[in-house]
Amino acid sequence: MGLSVGIVGLPNVGKSTIFNALTREQNAESANYPFCTIEPNKAVVPVPDPRLAKLAEIADSKKILPATVDFVDIAGLVKGASQGEGLGNKFLTNIRETDALLQVVRCFDDGNVVHVDGTIDPIRDVEVIEAELIIADFQMMENRAARVRKQARTDKALAATLPLFEQLLEHLGSGKMAVEFEGHDSEQGKALFKEMQFLTDKKVIYCCNVDEDGLLEDNDYIESVKAYAAKRGADMVKICAKMEEDLNGMSDDERDEFLQEYGVKESGLDQIIHTGYHTLGLVSYLTQGPKETRAWTIHQGDTAPKAAGVIHTDFERGFIRAQVMAYDDFVEKGGEAACREAGLLRTEGKEYVVKDGDVIEFLFNV
Repeated sequence: MGLSVGIVGLPNVGKSTIFNALTREQNAESANYPFCTIEPNKAVVPVPDPRLAKLAEIADSKKILPATVDFVDIAGLVKGASQGEGLGNKFLTNIRETDALLQVVRCFDDGNVVHVDGTIDPIRDVEVIEAELIIADFQMMENRAARVRKQARTDKALAATLPLFEQLLEHLGSGKMAVEFEGHDSEQGKALFKEMQFLTDKKVIYCCNVDEDGLLEDNDYIESVKAYAAKRGADMVKICAKMEEDLNGMSDDERDEFLQEYGVKESGLDQIIHTGYHTLGLVSYLTQGPKETRAWTIHQGDTAPKAAGVIHTDFERGFIRAQVMAYDDFVEKGGEAACREAGLLRTEGKEYVVKDGDVIEFLFNV
């Protein structure tokens, strides 16, 4: 498994510029006019993890395979997209399978950069996007409910699910998000939500696109988004798309020096990946050897067999035990053999909860 993020927002708020910055490639056209992005842009981005290089050096690995994040940038939505305004909402299907949504809102004034609604109001923009996502979920649910009503005439098991369908349809129709539905955690609800992949059930990261001044000090726009995100129980990041664009083509050292000049600790990519991992409760464990050093993404709280299953389902089915070392111990001692001699290599069973940075070797039956 990996982290996948869908980028949404109004037209011309900096989505494609941020996408280009995140992927460090100019493969998404960006320009100062609405609907610049028409076809969805997709990119697979390696997760920056300095631990891997150190492990690979000690293990003399031939290659390094970091964890990855999938980014999908779709055409900007406008009010009325569900009725075909702008480019409509036909591209929303491209982000239904993502784990989280990065909602980009503009939080700076600049008369030279067009805003689709003529004025800057990030909360209005957020509410427009979320209303369109709710409508898209409602329309999908309406089509699904119509089929279920028809099939339920001859299927008693399906007929038993109709009340849930009708309740959820009413909920969405009243302008509420799927994540707020009371039947969300029931057995039927869990099955339905897994099947439907509602857009308004996804975790959201609010992304303030700011100017250089906004990096140094929060303006009123940023404060309003921060308060809105807190109310939603969501995470927020602050990125200057223009500055991130300038980072493209720089070496790592040049990029670090450039960020320091602006008092920024990490790039937009690092911010979004770290925030995404926090939002979704993800961590990485590590494997090493002469062939490769690799990071594997799992959920916090996953046990050793479940973590092993990320490598291959056979590892989970035939799990015997895990040989575990802490990353810091591995580096300090200089490798697996020294950890074993120092008693720092532990044997863990099926109940062991894997921690971020664990260096693991799994033993299993085929």
